Amino acid sequence: MSAQFQFTIPAAITGGSDQVVTADRGLSRNTVPRVLVARFGDGYEQRVADGVNAKDQTFMITFNNRAAADIYNIEKFFNENTGKAFTFTVADKAGNTAQKVVCEDYNITYISENFHSITANLRRVYEP
Repeated sequence: MSAQFQFTIPAAITGGSDQVVTADRGLSRNTVPRVLVARFGDGYEQRVADGVNAKDQTFMITFNNRAAADIYNIEKFFNENTGKAFTFTVADKAGNTAQKVVCEDYNITYISENFHSITANLRRVYEP
């Protein structure tokens, strides 16, 4: 099974059929553990993970030099999911895993009249 970094845009947005969009190579995943720290005198400290899901993860994904219509579909998908989680399939040590994410922000670059690029920051959320 090949590595996947993708999500599906429903037919209601594309005006046709469901569209699976796969991020370009070179995406990045940033993980920051959340730790509660109690500091005492002489440099002594105690640390404990903050919560059951104690790591914050973000993904920076790009879709470069795509047809303008495809970029507009991605943009519409992000806009219609503002504040809502959607499933993003990521490659990890378990294979390809479906994770819930929200789009924090995105940026469109207009390469030419017919081709554009979009970058987005996705934040993992822990919900059913």
